Amino acid sequence: MLQKILLIALAGALGTLARFGLGGLIQRWTSPTFPYGTVVINLLGCFLFGLIWALALERYALSSQTRSILLIGFMGAFTTFSTYIAETGNLLADAQWTAAAVNGTLQNIGGLACFFLAQALARWL
Repeated sequence: MLQKILLIALAGALGTLARFGLGGLIQRWTSPTFPYGTVVINLLGCFLFGLIWALALERYALSSQTRSILLIGFMGAFTTFSTYIAETGNLLADAQWTAAAVNGTLQNIGGLACFFLAQALARWL
């Protein structure tokens, strides 16, 4: 059990570093007034989570421990729901209604779309 906990923690650290690095790169390449980095991370995270989930269930026999390491450890740290909520809240507090609506729509509808797209892709592979 201790080994599983340590591996999940390590995967979480790697997921955090991946989020920090990729999110920072995206924000530098885009407008600082809209949270593009968080949007991309969350959509990519939903896609990857769906892909890993479907592949683990339908294509590859991943152990419970491996699924936990990938999905809870890495993906749990990689996706940024709390950041999404804070950024959307800040957009609302600044009366940026359109930006808040676009952000919410992109991440919720887009996240679901990415998740189901990845599951369909995994079945096709």
